[in-house]
Amino acid sequence: MGDSTVTPLEGRDQAVPQPVAAGTRRRRLDGLRAPRRPRLWFEILLIAVSYWTYSLIRNAVPEQRSEALRNADWIWRMEHHLGLAFEQSVNHAVNSMTWLIVGMNYYYATLHFIITLAVLVWLYRSHPGRYAATRLVLFATTAVALVGYYFYPLAPPRLMTDGHFVDTVMVHQTWGSMASGDLKHMSNQYAAMPSMHIGWSLWCGLTIFALAKLPWVRILGLLYPAATLVVIVATANHFWLDAVGGVICLTFGFTVAGLWYGSLPYTLPRRAPARNRTISLLPTKA
Repeated sequence: MGDSTVTPLEGRDQAVPQPVAAGTRRRRLDGLRAPRRPRLWFEILLIAVSYWTYSLIRNAVPEQRSEALRNADWIWRMEHHLGLAFEQSVNHAVNSMTWLIVGMNYYYATLHFIITLAVLVWLYRSHPGRYAATRLVLFATTAVALVGYYFYPLAPPRLMTDGHFVDTVMVHQTWGSMASGDLKHMSNQYAAMPSMHIGWSLWCGLTIFALAKLPWVRILGLLYPAATLVVIVATANHFWLDAVGGVICLTFGFTVAGLWYGSLPYTLPRRAPARNRTISLLPTKA
């Protein structure tokens, strides 16, 4: 008989763990990506901590007033060059109607938070399988906005020295704006680019339009970001180019969620599968 080579047992033991470990890591990653029903206590804590962190970082960005004003002048000149510098006309026209501008001031101060939280609650209750992915879009959008606040300080139109804009909160003495009156020292006034009023409202609008059943509710979903655009311009809190920045951030958020989950959040199963502690490998009877 010829000599035969026997693979040592030790060699085989060393060869096996590599694919097994790779497969284990893959399964763990797939498990993280799989839709699951969110835990209420965890979501409340996550949202609270995330917003606190966002506010802390946003307001910790140095208030570079001179650079912010230079950037605002550049934006204003660019819009004139494009023939789309309409913010001042809208601001003055709406400000002449006290009842309308006061309503817009309160809209700007409140609905930004109320509608966003309401959509999150609705997702949690009615679309638990899509909740985590859609929430990831919102979180990624907000996170990348912080990069814009840090690297591109921008004064809102109402703070421009020669822009002749009306600070509608100051003029009409309405409450709620963190950027005017006594509350202005609690918020970074030069973090106008990108506009998260647009980023968040468009996230709400697209989510409602994609998942709501009633046609009139879906239409309201689309009208919400459109109305928000009018409000941020009329109150002189943003240029329309700030809104473009918000759309770009939201696009980034959808890209992150799409890469992580492999599809758009709205196409995931509505109901998350029940969590089982043990998984049977035996075939089940039909």
